[in-house]
Amino acid sequence: MRKEPMRKCVVSQEQFPKKDLLRIVLTPENTVEIDETGRKNGRGAYLAKRLDIIETAKKTRALDRALKTKVDDSFYDELFEYFK
Repeated sequence: MRKEPMRKCVVSQEQFPKKDLLRIVLTPENTVEIDETGRKNGRGAYLAKRLDIIETAKKTRALDRALKTKVDDSFYDELFEYFK
């Protein structure tokens, strides 16, 4: 039996199995994208798949710190649409 890889949500700081989290990636082209495959090149940050976590990430600018870049508010709107 294989061990499940664990990752930490950048907002709640809780450990979750990798498949239960959403990976946000800063690509080498300096664009911030949702990484559905979990395999895109670039700096990654993980968020729990809950709307309250995304709202908190927007308020506290957790993705800005984790990705070490400015994340536009339009990207957070894209995240909300992704969950609807």
